[in-house]
Amino acid sequence: MKRLDDFRLRMGRHELVPIVIGGMGVDISSADLAVEAARLGGVGHISDAMVKTVTDRRYKTKFVKAKQAQFQYNVASQDKSAVKFNLEHLAEATRLHVEGTMARKTGSGLIFINCMEKLTMNGPKETLSVRMRTALDAGIDGITLAAGLHLGSLALVADHPRFRDAKLGIIVSSLRALQLFLKKNARLARLPDYVVVEGPLAGGHLGFGMDWAQYDLATIVAEIVGYLKQESLDIPVIPAGGIFTGSDAVRFLELGGAGVQVATRFTVTRECGLPDPIKQEYFKAGADDIEVNQISPTGYPMRMIRSSPGIGDGIRPNCEAYGYLLDANGKCDYITAYNREVAAHPDQKRVSVMDKTCLCTHMRNFDIWTCGDSASRLKETSVRRADGTYQLLTAQHVFQDYQFSTDGHVQLPEAEALPA
Repeated sequence: MKRLDDFRLRMGRHELVPIVIGGMGVDISSADLAVEAARLGGVGHISDAMVKTVTDRRYKTKFVKAKQAQFQYNVASQDKSAVKFNLEHLAEATRLHVEGTMARKTGSGLIFINCMEKLTMNGPKETLSVRMRTALDAGIDGITLAAGLHLGSLALVADHPRFRDAKLGIIVSSLRALQLFLKKNARLARLPDYVVVEGPLAGGHLGFGMDWAQYDLATIVAEIVGYLKQESLDIPVIPAGGIFTGSDAVRFLELGGAGVQVATRFTVTRECGLPDPIKQEYFKAGADDIEVNQISPTGYPMRMIRSSPGIGDGIRPNCEAYGYLLDANGKCDYITAYNREVAAHPDQKRVSVMDKTCLCTHMRNFDIWTCGDSASRLKETSVRRADGTYQLLTAQHVFQDYQFSTDGHVQLPEAEALPA
């Protein structure tokens, strides 16, 4: 019986354990988690989602406060077109986050940053360019382009000195999306170093419509692997979404995958950026507690735990402090939904908005609990204590369970005594 450790993920001169920990924002895929993945010989991600909030927490900067003070005059206005990001502050926050993480890196693995195109920030091209270029300046090993087609993203850094040195990859959910990306970027003579193929069972935003259940990761992976072989394109394919055990991972490598991207099982590790009480909510969730809904202002469906406090909450939009999902015209679907409910219920002090959520504020407060379809199985991976809570795992334990397990087995941790 093969183990995941019998394979290696090759990217240029790097030979890696074929495990990639996905880039969960906001700071859920923390620097601690990424550093552990690299130490163990795999690939770890940090995310640049709401990076100024992250550095305010981690490095005691005041970027959010400064932005809110600058645009405080606009709080009561429905027009958010004037609410722009200070690009110097954005660059400094990105630099702090990346340099701080890379300074801690040990081992033979790599650390990438996840950059979402849907973080349009009322300046899609300018803000994405700053985020990518600063990450490269700060020494990141690679950039994973996520949440969008990214048809123009590589061109934003094509003149950067590390454009052909750093690893650059793309997340897709269909062969068609990959073909569009390759065609659009053909003039740059720069293929992606890897392609993450994210299936319908992944957590957070999905690259499918609400008909996601009609799709199958293995089928999509086979189509993409076959296409790349037909076109003589040597690009590692990394399946993602619903890969719960090392045996699941081996099956995808035997289909032609070069490695796997996993995330949900790492949400309940000590290194994960989620607060510990919320990790217990992940352990407790059953299959019926997980839903795919359309409350994200991005337009993508999202998978999450249905008891997430941010669902149905009618908090006032706080674009003056955050505003990461404002489009190029300063619009956000949550603002529209919120103002609709306020107009419909003028006498209520607090409205409920069911169809959309203020993703910035609620992700900042860890009130949207995104997860993969397999989150209901997390309780199978740990030990339940006498007080009813589950023992948190270490990233090393989960990583090595993927790496060395066979027969669909999940290795439980050694039980620890409750703290006095």
